[in-house]
Amino acid sequence: MPRPVFFVSDGTGITAETIGHSLLTQFGDVRFDTQRIPFVDSAEKAERAAERIRLEGVRCNLRPIVVNTVVDADISAMLAASGALMLDVFAPFMGPLEAELCSQRKPQVGKAHGLVDFDAYESRIDATNYALSHDDGIDLDYNDADLILVGVSRSGKTPTCLYLALHFGVKAANYPLTDDDLESDRLPARLKPHRHKLFGLTIDPVRLQQVRQARRPNSRYADLARCRREVAAAEALFQMEGISSLSTTHTSIEEIASKVLSALGINKHMF
Repeated sequence: MPRPVFFVSDGTGITAETIGHSLLTQFGDVRFDTQRIPFVDSAEKAERAAERIRLEGVRCNLRPIVVNTVVDADISAMLAASGALMLDVFAPFMGPLEAELCSQRKPQVGKAHGLVDFDAYESRIDATNYALSHDDGIDLDYNDADLILVGVSRSGKTPTCLYLALHFGVKAANYPLTDDDLESDRLPARLKPHRHKLFGLTIDPVRLQQVRQARRPNSRYADLARCRREVAAAEALFQMEGISSLSTTHTSIEEIASKVLSALGINKHMF
């Protein structure tokens, strides 16, 4: 049976889940069944969450693990009554921070992911709208773009652009290399003025064929020979034009985004 793991928070649970997932990946030989319980911000909700956690432990006969970002000590104590192993994300840091800053913390529920900086929030909205309107060559005016991802169809351009917009407020456009672009062996004319903004994404042809097959089964678009030809031509173009590139085959969107920002010297911090 997989070990039950709960990411519990008085807010969205994003912090608990992100940190918890990072911890669990260090134990690759252990199976986990993860669940998120957000907005546990009252005694009633804490009692329900504790009972749910306790029953899950009984069901699988394994002690549950709780990764907890609840700021209220009383609610945390109620969760601990479930008998689970409690991992308080904030506990190891608050003491040293209070001592260093000579200040006591003032717990505020949902502050980490709340709407507290309207300018930053608006920049994320603007960047997301930009990514959508400049997806797959819909709008070819790239003057306001922070960066432009270039690659063959289904190489991961769109999800990476949206991730960059939502998490960093980066205006990311993407340009799909067409057959005409790949056959010309040179950078498309509309991209030349923005060479300094370009970053190439490539992918293993077999993986590309699998992705395209799921989208358009048994089509010419998903033909393996075509996938091999397109990827080879795109990689040759990147090399000839001196465009930095990255394979997305075994790379997460988070890692792709970080490497793109680093390669292009864009210093943006996650909101």
